[in-house]
Amino acid sequence: RSTQGYSSTASDVYKRQVFIRENSEGEYAGSGAWLYPGTPRETVIQNGVFSRFGTERIMRYAYELAKKEHRSLTSISKGNALNYSMVFWDQIFAELGKEYPEVETHSYLVDAASMFMVKDPKRYQVVVCSNLFGDILTDLGAAISGGMGLAAGANLNPERTYTSMFETIHGRATDIAGTGKANPLASIWSASQMLDFFGHPEWGRRLLAIIEAMLVEKTILTPDMGGTATTSEVLSLIHISEPTRLALIS
Repeated sequence: RSTQGYSSTASDVYKRQVFIRENSEGEYAGSGAWLYPGTPRETVIQNGVFSRFGTERIMRYAYELAKKEHRSLTSISKGNALNYSMVFWDQIFAELGKEYPEVETHSYLVDAASMFMVKDPKRYQVVVCSNLFGDILTDLGAAISGGMGLAAGANLNPERTYTSMFETIHGRATDIAGTGKANPLASIWSASQMLDFFGHPEWGRRLLAIIEAMLVEKTILTPDMGGTATTSEVLSLIHISEPTRLALIS
């Protein structure tokens, strides 16, 4: 999502993208082998795990979201080279599409999708992809829409039978840990997503409004956004006694 007050390389028509990736299987499932270590025949095998249950689950979630919000759905694949996992992925995407004739669908190979993310990001509205492709493309999306310090993410359990987790997409940023340089706005945005998930969209919007107000004012921002403020200084701005901000915090 683009934000008021901060320029990006994306055009004005680029407003909001939702990337949905399967986070419990796929290329990061941890399946594989390390054979003949330390010998000339040393070989490593990294498996991608794609079950029908997991693939249908993530795609159905994406179709339902696109249907609810009246938006298009794009699948990102690499079926021309990954002749098992991604052919399987494409097959299930097409199968489920028959149940959602009202949803406009598109399918791109991941290399072409990366190019269009930069050249024409407005073509993406709701996107469903594997764990690896989603990991890479969301970083690219963050870069063109304001930077990694603004990129929020959520690990959702759609059935709500287990805990969901809301965090920045960039992970821990251990290289700047303890330096006061980390941008906390992505974490605040993640909290907004959490409020949406728990049925409080108005509070979620108010939290986003705080972020946008800070970007418009440009008085206290971290170095990644052209400012000189520390992490603590940015957070302290949220607690100042302006009516809209104070109402949210209290």
